[in-house]
Amino acid sequence: MILEFDGVTKSYGSVRALDDLSFRVDRDEIVAMLGPNGAGKTTALEIALGLRASDSGSVGLFGGSPRDVAVRRRLGATPQDSGFPDALRVGEIVAFAATHYPRPGSVEETLGAFGLESLRGRPTGTLSGGQSRRLALALAFVGNPELAVLDEPTTGLDVESRRRLWDVVRGAAAGRSILFTTHYLEEAEALATRILVIDRGRLRFDGGARELRERFGAKRLAYVGVPLEPGALAPAATVVRVDDRTVVTTADSDAYVRALVKSGVSFSDLEIGSPSLEEAFLSMTGGSKS
Repeated sequence: MILEFDGVTKSYGSVRALDDLSFRVDRDEIVAMLGPNGAGKTTALEIALGLRASDSGSVGLFGGSPRDVAVRRRLGATPQDSGFPDALRVGEIVAFAATHYPRPGSVEETLGAFGLESLRGRPTGTLSGGQSRRLALALAFVGNPELAVLDEPTTGLDVESRRRLWDVVRGAAAGRSILFTTHYLEEAEALATRILVIDRGRLRFDGGARELRERFGAKRLAYVGVPLEPGALAPAATVVRVDDRTVVTTADSDAYVRALVKSGVSFSDLEIGSPSLEEAFLSMTGGSKS
């Protein structure tokens, strides 16, 4: 066992950020944590990193406490927001970070793995957003950690930059565990061996991407047009709006189509199939992914 939450609760005043949260991360796993804004993802990571204490429940990290400095030296982290001294150079920062670990990786190899070789002499104040995120990720891995904790590692990047970073993370994942949060569902599907969904501080799902789709909607209907009135739904169905389309997850797609036709509602471009990961997530969290 690398990391284990057991009945963890954390409140900020009257707001309960985590509510009896339990999950674990085992060796050689890449675990994605999904959830709307305010779901408790960042709070969970901060507790895992020893930056906050829980109000109740227990957290084990490598069999010890995340508040123990010796235990924390076995992990690396990339926070959601990271800043660097503008005058320091990329290579200097990576080398400095490496000195804080008992068995760090090679600075040269880390710079190469994250595409920073040509930037090693650059002051960090001149880096682009994508270059800064690569540097933040390099700092998480240069210590050769057994667990890397990444909070929104590709936030703010365009699609091409995100996909390049996915390749980098896959390469760096060999022989270690990774726990990361993301709002990009395709990122979770591309990288994770397991997906956790947290909503209002509670664990709603723990499994694979395929299981997530199948469990939260056996069939998916999508069409251009307005949703049926709640009283007209037959059988029971979950309905969300995705862009200009109405997306329905239901156990009986034929019955829903019959109800749609009978209602007289105007619709077009009807599609029926298995729900996408995004649609399953929206169904589970009440239509919100941000």
